[in-house]
Amino acid sequence: MSLLSKIQADVTEANADITAVLRKCKVLAVRLGNKDFQSWVDYELDGYPSENETPDYRIIKHIPSYGQFVGIGWSQLNNYPIPISAIPKEYREVISTIYLTEPISYYSSLIAQFSGEPTINWGWNPDFISYLRDRILSRYQLTNAWQSISTSSLVALIDTIKNRVLNFVLEIEAVAPNAGEPSKGEKPIPEERVQQVFNTVILGGSAQIAAGNQTIKHDTDIKIIQNDFDSLRQFLSSLKVEEDSIRELREAIQEDEKNQKETAFGKRVQDWLGKMISKATDGSWQIATSVAANLLTIALKKYFGI
Repeated sequence: MSLLSKIQADVTEANADITAVLRKCKVLAVRLGNKDFQSWVDYELDGYPSENETPDYRIIKHIPSYGQFVGIGWSQLNNYPIPISAIPKEYREVISTIYLTEPISYYSSLIAQFSGEPTINWGWNPDFISYLRDRILSRYQLTNAWQSISTSSLVALIDTIKNRVLNFVLEIEAVAPNAGEPSKGEKPIPEERVQQVFNTVILGGSAQIAAGNQTIKHDTDIKIIQNDFDSLRQFLSSLKVEEDSIRELREAIQEDEKNQKETAFGKRVQDWLGKMISKATDGSWQIATSVAANLLTIALKKYFGI
């Protein structure tokens, strides 16, 4: 079994060991000769050095906090929700955000440790507790506090990494099925192609797509007017689709309109779409295959008003 196939098999297992998967990815990164992919794998295995270098998928926001309070006569409030409005503005983001900078194995172990528990408590910094002791509730002092994060958010972190790894190796395999077993001194895929896949799949994920000369974050960023080919042409040009290919699409649309009553994906347009995805696969169009299929389908649907 090839290295790419092993990674695919491992990462799609329900109880996949993410650390073992990432170690195989490190071998792949070295064989591909891509330092950015190797650095990403190292960060996931060993942890991120600072909050500033933590990727978005490792940041959890809007986390509620709870505390223990002691009042007059030793009256107590246990597990009391701490309103964010009671926190000074300059500390609200710190209190309500967690940066998951530890090695991924740490979060895997937490998931196993708290299996069946809906939440995990993250203790506040003792300095914050001391500073905010008598600033939250009138006539009560804060003695302990913690953030309460959903256990499912850690599961989602693991799944995000698995999905990015899977998409990455699928994209690489589509270009070079034997990329994990290159001959000595051989680079199985051009370096710029690997980098483009890394930037799109690993750094971008599903929330943000780097394509052509623009960054597309949502479908609404694709400005195409129904039945307005000029707007479709402008979008395709921004993805660096060649003018000849755009002309072929226009001819395909016109030909399909002659052969069917409704304006939708006809045979010629479908053939054109398949041809463009093939160009992405063989590298003649510098865009990841999954991204090409996704963006072109969205663009054509907007043009046809589907």
